[in-house]
Formats: sequence, structure tokens, C-alpha cells
Amino acid sequence: MPNQTDSIANSPLIRNPLIIRREINKRSFYEFLKFFWPVISNDKFVDNWHIRYLCNELQILAEHVINNKPRPYDLVINVPPGSSKTTICSIMFPVWCWVRAYTLKLITVSYSSTLSLESAELSRDLIRSDLFRTVYPEFDIKEDKDTKGNYKVISKESSKIGQVQREKPGGNRFSTSVGGTLTGFHGHIIIVDDPLDPRRAASVAELKKANYWIDSTLVTRKVDKLVSPIILIMQRLAVNDTTAHILSKFEKVKHICLPGEIEHFADQVRPKELISFYQNGLLDAKRMSWEVLRDMETQMGQYSYAAQIGQSPSLMGGGMFKVDHIQIVDKVEEGLIVKEVRYWDKAGTKDSGAYTVGVKMARLSNGRFVVMDVKRGRWSSEEREKIIKEVAFADGFNTSILVEQEPGSGGKESAENTIRNLAGFVVEADRPVGDKTMRADPFSVQVNSGNVWIVKGDWNLAYLDELKSFPTGTYKDQVDASSGCFSFLIAKKEVRRIV
Repeated sequence: MPNQTDSIANSPLIRNPLIIRREINKRSFYEFLKFFWPVISNDKFVDNWHIRYLCNELQILAEHVINNKPRPYDLVINVPPGSSKTTICSIMFPVWCWVRAYTLKLITVSYSSTLSLESAELSRDLIRSDLFRTVYPEFDIKEDKDTKGNYKVISKESSKIGQVQREKPGGNRFSTSVGGTLTGFHGHIIIVDDPLDPRRAASVAELKKANYWIDSTLVTRKVDKLVSPIILIMQRLAVNDTTAHILSKFEKVKHICLPGEIEHFADQVRPKELISFYQNGLLDAKRMSWEVLRDMETQMGQYSYAAQIGQSPSLMGGGMFKVDHIQIVDKVEEGLIVKEVRYWDKAGTKDSGAYTVGVKMARLSNGRFVVMDVKRGRWSSEEREKIIKEVAFADGFNTSILVEQEPGSGGKESAENTIRNLAGFVVEADRPVGDKTMRADPFSVQVNSGNVWIVKGDWNLAYLDELKSFPTGTYKDQVDASSGCFSFLIAKKEVRRIV
């Protein structure tokens, strides 16, 4: 009679370790993700507490769907870029759902079809990989339903007679973009990964488009209105972005909000108890150290950093410039100046109420920037062009000149007239892109870091008052001209000389 040791030795679990792996993967999405990570990424898996946490939260919702139980809530997740959110939610999670219940239907959405299809393709690559087929030999993609945007899974099993494999139809994954068609498709689980383009999130029209599509189209695409959850994962981009919209409109929502650091953004953490997992004030010290975050703030600008890293986009409403960080100096030594520019933001007419502004700024060899002079007034077109030329001679030929070109033929003609008026000087028309607030963001980072000086002058008070009230103040021309100066001073491109 076999003893207990013999029974254990002959156990299928011991003889076939893949059975153990299948059971581990079934019980834990987090373990599934770690095991298959090398299949979809050439980078070594770098673990952090937020990865396990997010995996467990996604698994909780999936278990309700698999067991056909009413969902406890829809889920909104806010994390910084670079937190592996797309890998977790849009690439690995759908495949794990099928491993648990291959008949599930999934809808995945991103702001662009390119991003949505890329995630879908990586999920499909995982299913086709040798490692996945070794662990799950019965799992496959249906041959005649196999496109990036819409593919169906099947389960193969052997019949008892002759051991002939037969295919059991499973679920499918349909991938689209915000605003795209969903007619005829329904999902047991709907995943929305980055519904807004960060470059266009300041657009009121884009925000309305995304939020309207969520309300009018996406919520109607659930297989079961009581069971099927919507999972939104994104970094915050605007006060009225999709996160804010869902939190204010949906009845039952769990909000997970993980800013990249809590030195400045502890109030944003949701649930609050997750603060205890932060180390040295950081969400993920390996991926996003303080050094990395400081570089990101410099590159992204203050508003984008607060929104995407801090999950706090409220700075767009005012207070961008900490003017008390600006040092006023009597003069700047000539030897410190590396590059200087005068940027003109011209008002349309004398009676328009707006000011024509010319800001002169220099980059210094010590890494700082100095606002050297501001010319500001309401002038007629003729008087304005005369003053601009007089200022150019006073600045000297070593000072480059930029003239803002407003949109349309009128703006182009006005800029060309000024350029002709300044023949012999280094001058060029500048066609700014984006709204004034976003353009001012990089300059505000330097101001708030104490890297900007201004030379003492009678223009100081009006200049500082405009910075202090920007962008909610009445006038924005001095800030806009300063942003133009700053962009030129940090760019490698030099303006051409007009002769």
C-alpha cells in the first residue's frame, strides 16, 4: 500500500509544475503580471507597492464580473505617467481576465486609435508567445477573427472520442478611440486608458467631446448594466477632465489617486491610508526619484507637473508665478550675459484697450534669467512702429528681436511690416502655439525656483502685478512676451538677420 510520501511524489502537481503555475496565476493577477512581464517588455520588471495594489483592485472587480455579481463600483485610477499603468490595465489585465473566464467580452479605449491598437496588439502578442502557449496550450486567437482592433479568443479541448481537438468560442476584445464607433459591441468590462491627449487637454472642446462620449456612448455598451464596470485610468490633465466628470456624475465610484510625491500633493492621495506606503515622500523611488521628478518639473512646466505628477490640476486657475521668488537687481554685469532678446507683443490698435509690450530678457552664464527692460503702452500703429525701431537702436545690434505673429492674414501682414521696419537687425516673426497659460508654464518654473531676476526700473510694479494675477488678471501681454523671450533663450535655434 503506497505511503503518504509516495502519494505526494506521484501527485500531478509535482510531476507537472505548470499546473502549479496555472493555479498561482489564476489566484493572483499580480503574480500573472510578474510571470509574463518579460514577454511584452525588454525592461526588467521593477516592482513597487502600487503595482500589487492596482492589480488586486482590478482583480476584485473582475471577480465580481466572473461570478456574475453586481459590481460594487466603477473604478477611477489616477497615477503619474511612467507608472506601468497601461501595461497593467490595458495589456496584461484583459489577458488575465480571459485566463479566468475566456468568454468575457472587453472594450478598451484610449484618446487615439494608435494607442488603443498598440495595447491590443501587445495583448495579442502575449497570447501568441511560446511561454503563454506552454502554460495555456488550450488558449488561442480565432483565425477568422484576428485584427488588432477586434479579435476573438477560443479554448481548444480534446473530445473523449479520438482525442480530436474542438474549439469553444470565447470572448473578444474591441479597441477604439474616444469618439469612435461602438455600434454592435458590448463589454463585460470596459477599460478607458488615457481618454485625453495631454497636448490638447487645455481645450474646452476636447474635454466636452470626451465627457459627452462617455455619457452618450460608452455607458450604453455594457453587457449587464448592474454587473459590468467601467475602469478609467489616467493622469489628471485639467480641472474638468474625465476623472472629474465621472467622479461628479457616476453614483458608485472608487477613486484611487496616487500622486508621484506627497511633499506637495499629500491632499490628493485616495484612499488616505495609502500615504503610509510612500517612502521618503515618493510613490516609487526607483522609477521616480526626487532627481527624476525635479527634471520632469523643469521639462513639463509647473502646471503640467502639478496635474500629471501631483494629480492636482487646480493651478491653471491662478497663482502660477511666485513673484516673491524674483530678485530685483540694480544692474547686470555685461560679462554674465550669454544671449539676449526683445520680444514684442503688439496690440491691434491704440483704442483696443490692450497694450503693446516689448520685454527684453537675457540668459546668464550662471544659469539664471534676467528681465532687463519692459516697454509698454497704447500707441497708434505709426507711433508703435516708430517706438519699436527706436528701442531696437537703443538695445543694440546684439539683441535679437522677435515679433509675435497673430493668426490670419492680418497678423502676418502686421508682423512683416515690423520686420521691414527693422531691416538690419536680427529679427523674426514668432508664431506661438497653444494658449497663453500653457506657454507661460516653462517660464513660471524658473520664476518659482528663484532663477529669474529683474533689473530695477519704473516698470517693475506693473510687471510683477501682472505675473501675480496671471492667468486670471485682465492683462496677459507682459507674461506672454516674457514667455516668448524665455522660449527663444532656451532654444538652440537663432533668429535670422534681416537686411
